[in-house]
Amino acid sequence: MLPDLLLNYTNHFQPLNLFNYISFRTIGALLTALLISFIFGSSIISLLKKTQKKGQPIRTDGPKNHIIFKAGTPTMGGLLILLAFSVSTVLWAKLDNIYIWIVLSVAILFGIIGLLDDWLKVSRMNSDGLKTYQKIIPQFFVAFLAAWMISRSTPADLQNTLSIPFLKDSVLFLGIFYIPFTILVIVGSSNAVNLTDGLDGLAIVPVMIAAGSLAVIAYVVGNINFSNYLQLNYVPGVGEITVLLGAIIGSGLGFLWFNAPPAMVFMGDTGSLSLGGVIGVTASASRHELILVIIGGLFVLETVSVIVQILSFKLTGKRIFKMAPLHHHFEQKGWAESTIVIRFWIIAVILALIGISSLKLR
Repeated sequence: MLPDLLLNYTNHFQPLNLFNYISFRTIGALLTALLISFIFGSSIISLLKKTQKKGQPIRTDGPKNHIIFKAGTPTMGGLLILLAFSVSTVLWAKLDNIYIWIVLSVAILFGIIGLLDDWLKVSRMNSDGLKTYQKIIPQFFVAFLAAWMISRSTPADLQNTLSIPFLKDSVLFLGIFYIPFTILVIVGSSNAVNLTDGLDGLAIVPVMIAAGSLAVIAYVVGNINFSNYLQLNYVPGVGEITVLLGAIIGSGLGFLWFNAPPAMVFMGDTGSLSLGGVIGVTASASRHELILVIIGGLFVLETVSVIVQILSFKLTGKRIFKMAPLHHHFEQKGWAESTIVIRFWIIAVILALIGISSLKLR
């Protein structure tokens, strides 16, 4: 919005040329989202407390200390994140960019699915929200529309292709399998973040780390000079997503202010499904879906731990982990919550650095 309005007056006031630069607008989006979070955070949390009364229902089959220390904490804090980064993105991004609307649409629609799930849990006062199919089917539908739009918006030579990391200008043609693959990336990423969101601050920091890493990738592949220099596939227009990802980081920092242990609010499925969807659709739009497995490796580990646990129990009757997802396993082993969270953050940073290094290692 601001670039569209202010760039018309650059002849009268030269400093307005700054709005041409994605880097400047990304910083502006980050700070704006952070400011919105600080301004509205306390009010939104107070409103959530009043409407939810007893807060998010705590799973009785989860760690016992959660019942003692986390009971009464309101959920749906993802509303604050959605408000902050959506408003900030609309203010600082160029609104004629199709990728901005694809990512924003996924974020909002996945957020609505999560909001319904959270509301059912709170209203019923148990941890059972939407049934699995009631969440997955809408997610698949939204992801299908996003995948179709990405395919249509991509240059002809890159349509329905998958970039191979660590190889120069290398792509794999997926043909009719591109859209199903992209759907799995978006839905898988969304639910992986959801599984990781089990301790105070555990999910939001790795999300910010992944968003920062993808911002670098989107900026580079969306710039013809950088992409040519690094021998990456150039995707026109995708660099604008960097502004939205900056807003994600700003809203994440603002949310972390209230979510730091002991948390005043949980993001709930409202936040986790939305943020995971953003990460998945951004990786797809920038043609770096496979790198997401590295950058989002922490989310992958959490998801794999759940899959392995379920398969092991069904096939052998035995559990590999004391509890799944993985962070609960370490809780059951006696690790302090802060120890788990900080060590998982460190893992997320290491994986992100490895993922970003793929831009040069080819």
